[in-house]
Amino acid sequence: MNAIRTTPPRPLDVTELFPQLAPLARTATRLHPLPGSPTPHDSSVGGPLLWPTDEPWPYCEGPHVWGRNRILSPQDIREWRRSRAAAESRRGRDPQGPWVTPEELETEKRLLAGRPWPEGPIAMVPVAQLYVRDVPLLCPPGQSEADLLQVLWCPFDHSEHPTTALFWRTAATVTDVLDAPPEPPAVQFESYLPEPCLLAPEQVTEYPNSMELSKELQEQLADLSRWETAGEAWDSTYAVAPDEFYGDHLSTAPGWKAGGWTRWGLTDPMPRICSECGTEAVPLLTIASTEWSSGNESWISEEERADPTPLLPGTPPGNITMIVIASGYDLQLHVCPESPDHPHIELIQ
Repeated sequence: MNAIRTTPPRPLDVTELFPQLAPLARTATRLHPLPGSPTPHDSSVGGPLLWPTDEPWPYCEGPHVWGRNRILSPQDIREWRRSRAAAESRRGRDPQGPWVTPEELETEKRLLAGRPWPEGPIAMVPVAQLYVRDVPLLCPPGQSEADLLQVLWCPFDHSEHPTTALFWRTAATVTDVLDAPPEPPAVQFESYLPEPCLLAPEQVTEYPNSMELSKELQEQLADLSRWETAGEAWDSTYAVAPDEFYGDHLSTAPGWKAGGWTRWGLTDPMPRICSECGTEAVPLLTIASTEWSSGNESWISEEERADPTPLLPGTPPGNITMIVIASGYDLQLHVCPESPDHPHIELIQ
């Protein structure tokens, strides 16, 4: 994990304009997924897990509802992506050459036919593996001494998004690693199979979404005259709605992250309460559809600006993992701080 990603400094120090925000600062770890070939001993997205050979692999019992989309296997999706990547590479080398080859057309035709609807339980898919050594703020719930978090999901919609499973373990206790874990016979959407990525973790400071602030602070954020005192650091194109400048550039970081504050936008903030003990759940992991989007490009890392990661045509900006959830939203996982055995909360925003 030698890659480095550096978030540019924020346009201004928001606590100088709004001192009441200072005690609300939280540290989040931006994970910065990057194309790579992770091993079970790496923190990763979509990579192999440090899974014990003597522990059953998790399966989802369903129910699994079929839509009108074609059904592909993980092998189909990998072949599809390789074919698209090869075609794009060829076009880059020879722009006047064939847009598509007969072999690529045959591959597309075969894959478009899809797979039969699968029967029975579905093997879950690795989504993320995070070692505490790489994400030091990733604290296991309760008094657990675990130093490794593993996240899997069922690659079929359950209430419009994949259902997830969390596993905390101590890496040193895993002496025999499962080499060939089972894979599902089919995946509902190509975007539910993560592209293997290494990570370049980076700690950043976040502040709450404006909807989680007091009425007094919300009124201050909407006060244009306060922002204008920042001079050129303030973007005057936000004059009609100055609080959106705070939301886009100063509060919560976009993309994959651990910890920090909850991102809101699809709905107003809602309670995240543990169903077992009533404790307020805390943000654990944000599984993002993109690392940035229009309006928050200020969060693009300095390294990415200098050398953008190549993406396939039609891929959303910053979509390194090739995951897309609920038409482009994020799946945020919250956990009870009291016990890893209490159920976690899934939130689409």
